[in-house]
Amino acid sequence: MLSSTSRTTLRRGKRRGRTDRSELYAVLDAGLICHVGVVVDGSPMVVPTGYGRIGDTLYLHGSTGAASLRAGGEVCVTVTHLDGVVLARSAFHHSVNYRSAMIYGTPRPVEDADERLAGLRAITENLAPGQWEATRPPDGKELAATAVVALSLAEASVKVRQGPPVDDEEDYALPLWAGVLPLRVSWGEPEPDPALPPGTPVPAHIAGRGRPDAG
Repeated sequence: MLSSTSRTTLRRGKRRGRTDRSELYAVLDAGLICHVGVVVDGSPMVVPTGYGRIGDTLYLHGSTGAASLRAGGEVCVTVTHLDGVVLARSAFHHSVNYRSAMIYGTPRPVEDADERLAGLRAITENLAPGQWEATRPPDGKELAATAVVALSLAEASVKVRQGPPVDDEEDYALPLWAGVLPLRVSWGEPEPDPALPPGTPVPAHIAGRGRPDAG
């Protein structure tokens, strides 16, 4: 179960809240990019970035010079999936179908060498499953230039909206179309780097991404 705190307790749209921790994992594992809200030198900043999850820990990374990773203090991380536009009979009741997660916490700089590699692997594998084993691992210079932080998933909330529009009762008699326009994201065909030697095959874990029969 997700823990309930003053920041994760839903005050609006409570029926859309989810309390099972597995639903938090599902939202995170289905995403590729998160948004990290942080205060830097007294000003708010929201940074889009890749991430990876291992158990109840979210890993983020960036340049050692990134202000967002050096700011210290608490952050708010969000992941959102837009699943469709909800078209109602009235402009007021238009909405969207979505799945979203919000996480609060203080990132912990990862200093342990093994955990740093595990975190970087989780981030890489979240973006492209199978890619970590198919590439050259980071060398010492690259690791020295990369900051890795860990964020606990202890304080998090999940909201989900699904289904048709909810109109005022009297508006259901209006001769107007209403419903949902679904939004689906799919992978395209791999586009090889022009610098590749001719005939270099596309790895199976990339070529099969998004296919119904792909693992």
